[in-house]
Amino acid sequence: MQTLCHLALLPHEQAKKYGDRTVFEYKDFGSKTWKKATWNDFSDNVRRVSCAMLSLGIKVQENIGVFSQNALPYIYTDFGAFGIRAVSIPFYATSSEQQLQFVINDAQIRFIFVGEQEQYDKARRVQALCSTLERIIVYDEMVVFADHDVTSMRFSDFIKLGDEPALEGPRQQRLSESNDDDLANILYTSGTTGDPKGVMLSFGQYTAAFKANNECVPIDENDRIITFLPITHIFERGWDFLALTEGSTLIINTNPHEIQEAMRETHPTCMSAVPRFWEKVYAGVMAKIDNASPMQQKMLREALSIGYEYNIRHKAAGKKAPLGLSLKYKVIDKTLLSLVRKQLGLKRPNIFPTAGAVVSKEVETFVHSIGITMIVGYGLTESLATVSCDHRDEKYTVGSVGRPINGIEIRIGENSEILLKGPTITKGYYRRDELNREAFTEDGFFRTGDAGYLKDGELFLTERIKDLYKTSNGKYVAPQAVESKLLVDKYIEQIAVIADERKFVSALIVPAYPMLEEYALQNDIHFADRADLCSNPKIMQMLAERIETLQQGLAGYEQVKRFTLLTEPFSMENGELTNTLKTRRPTIIKNHAEEIEAMYKE
Repeated sequence: MQTLCHLALLPHEQAKKYGDRTVFEYKDFGSKTWKKATWNDFSDNVRRVSCAMLSLGIKVQENIGVFSQNALPYIYTDFGAFGIRAVSIPFYATSSEQQLQFVINDAQIRFIFVGEQEQYDKARRVQALCSTLERIIVYDEMVVFADHDVTSMRFSDFIKLGDEPALEGPRQQRLSESNDDDLANILYTSGTTGDPKGVMLSFGQYTAAFKANNECVPIDENDRIITFLPITHIFERGWDFLALTEGSTLIINTNPHEIQEAMRETHPTCMSAVPRFWEKVYAGVMAKIDNASPMQQKMLREALSIGYEYNIRHKAAGKKAPLGLSLKYKVIDKTLLSLVRKQLGLKRPNIFPTAGAVVSKEVETFVHSIGITMIVGYGLTESLATVSCDHRDEKYTVGSVGRPINGIEIRIGENSEILLKGPTITKGYYRRDELNREAFTEDGFFRTGDAGYLKDGELFLTERIKDLYKTSNGKYVAPQAVESKLLVDKYIEQIAVIADERKFVSALIVPAYPMLEEYALQNDIHFADRADLCSNPKIMQMLAERIETLQQGLAGYEQVKRFTLLTEPFSMENGELTNTLKTRRPTIIKNHAEEIEAMYKE
């Protein structure tokens, strides 16, 4: 049963309830060994962190920074800050020095907690440019401090400051004064243009979100939740904190590139993810089917067909499956489909929330067909994650983003914009009065910038209003919708659609090179390097045919007419991706102007 209380109290209330039961499974930095921490460990270490923060003189509602990949000390730091009414500002572990400097100065941060060497080095380099930054506190014991660094300290030394008995009284006093109006976090969203803006999230928003999500998301103390996205991301943060209110075990995966290995080692029952994770799973399974023997192909396709009939045609529609279909599904679920799930480390899968971008119907259908309950949802940092999601025991439509959670009022405004009001919606952006005036309607609804509609109680997204392209022929194109159609292909890793003020739609494509190189070898296509491979007419023809098939459901003016293959991926380092891996279209267009112009030459 959920423990619904102020976040500052949560570790201590749950420790009373669960004691020496495991709450965290984690690895130390650089280690290959999984360790465990109990609820009592959690409560005690949070108390020590709170006291240590008091010893440094951290004030009520003072901003502290956390610049780290997912790690156990990160969670202790967050909840330690909550316990003394401080505000935690998380950074993505991949943030640039420019982003770091901007936020530290904007939020006037005095103390920043960092993860490994990369984060320490960046924080150290910007320290001279940030007049407020007094101290860097380092999680990883292996970090080498710079010469003459007298302001940094290790987390292991920092937490010992909290063992001073005289600090316990002030800690309890701060804790007793905790309230729902206090800010818990300021999450700076990098955005696709302009400076980051800090979304203010209060404790009251968290409490309202936990209550509403508990009513529609079926998790409990028997679930094992693995982290995949950065805890900095509101989707992962909100999901993980919800899991802690439910008494679930949280598996902290530090390296997202090792997620599938971590899943096979720890056997989670739940994981939040962005669609790209499932797109890769889909492409991998389809590739295995393509390479299987004719008999194996027939068996696997039949299994997927039965899974589709049972899970989509009947279960999703709220219908009872016929006895014959139920028996067939029971057999293939325990044999072929269970093998697919076990390859992912899923022995006892429960639910897998997915949001952050458009989920293609092909991928959503596939995931449900193999017996994995994908909970498709929609939300923003400004809404403390969930606005809508598929609800337990209610029918759902593939292609929707679920039903609104309780407490959220949705209104469809001008240009079909989704407008929001409710207790989980932010009060605004930190120190951005002009932007706040623009972000809300006169009657207090938050402007999401997303277009959509409601049908039979479910929310459907159509496009991101600000991302709409208008061709020179006056037709509007939603690039994300086109991209989601093509990203399911096993040979496509990244794509950026080009159309604004152009006479037709084109695309820059980063191939999935391991798959493409394997195809070339199997088809006797010789190449010297990636550039040679990308210019090969047989490769271009093969991809053109696959793209043509994938976009058959699009209107003619929406379809990609020409494309260019890139030898290097879009990256955060060259400014083409945000920290949440969304494409920065203006930067991509600028960086690849020459390739784009070549596609429009007669």
